[in-house]
Amino acid sequence: MRFLERALRGPNEWWKYLLLPIIAFVIANTIGAIPLGIAMVFGAVKGGTLNPDNAGDLSGLGLDPNLSLFLLMFPFVIGLIGFILILKPFHKRSVKEVINGTHNIRWNRFFYSAVVWAIISGLMLFVDYSMNAEHYELNLNWSLFLPLIFISLLIIPFQTTFEELIFRGYLAQGVARWTRNRWMVAILPAVAFGLLHMFNPEVKEYGFWVAMPQYIIFGLVFGIMAVLDDGIETAMGAHAANNIFISIFVTAKASVLQTPALFLNNHVDPVKDLIMMTLAAILIIAILAKKYKWNFALMNQRVEGEKE
Repeated sequence: MRFLERALRGPNEWWKYLLLPIIAFVIANTIGAIPLGIAMVFGAVKGGTLNPDNAGDLSGLGLDPNLSLFLLMFPFVIGLIGFILILKPFHKRSVKEVINGTHNIRWNRFFYSAVVWAIISGLMLFVDYSMNAEHYELNLNWSLFLPLIFISLLIIPFQTTFEELIFRGYLAQGVARWTRNRWMVAILPAVAFGLLHMFNPEVKEYGFWVAMPQYIIFGLVFGIMAVLDDGIETAMGAHAANNIFISIFVTAKASVLQTPALFLNNHVDPVKDLIMMTLAAILIIAILAKKYKWNFALMNQRVEGEKE
């Protein structure tokens, strides 16, 4: 085991684990947001307005939805670069060591997890559409849909990798360093991950106590996957597949991702979505556990010194 144990070596002052994520998010939302800011100014000059109910909806500014997606995701690219550049002088630790404690990334795990989550998501959408076809509106526009696929595959993995590196990687290692408790490694970053999304339009639309559990459970599942797999590649793959799938195949008026997706869901039931997401989470953990022979007893083991 090396992922969490890597944090037991090198500079690990507690304040660095607070400061580095803040710096990364500030970089993302200042330098990274410059192109978005410029586009919004031009849209406003032309008489456009923002959607007061959904900050992710830039259609009122006259922006192409695919361009909007790219501009909204671009800050995460810059934030990721900033995080990587600052990580080494802060902790004498490489980004690969944040991913799994070694100097190699297990890309096979990333892609396997991504494919499994995409298949599960596809089956869930198929079942729900079969049972509630009246809730869905076909939204196919080939001139927008084909570029959407390319842009989603290109840029969304930067957004999800940024979040996974900070929450399931970096902060998880910090929690392991100070608590030595693997359950805390999964739980505390999951709560922080949920709170990060508290201003998303879904939370405003459906209510804090209905929408927030989805984000926290989402983060908790990925945290458990990271602990059991001794690295965050499976979490990175599933997270990327989830957001790409939503971007391409189904959106809703309250969704933070306002894309020209294949379907528009006009009747979102957040409680049903929570139940379906929980079932999907159990399923992917079961599949990955069988594939990689995970030992669930590991969750109760204390994080000890790194074994060479």
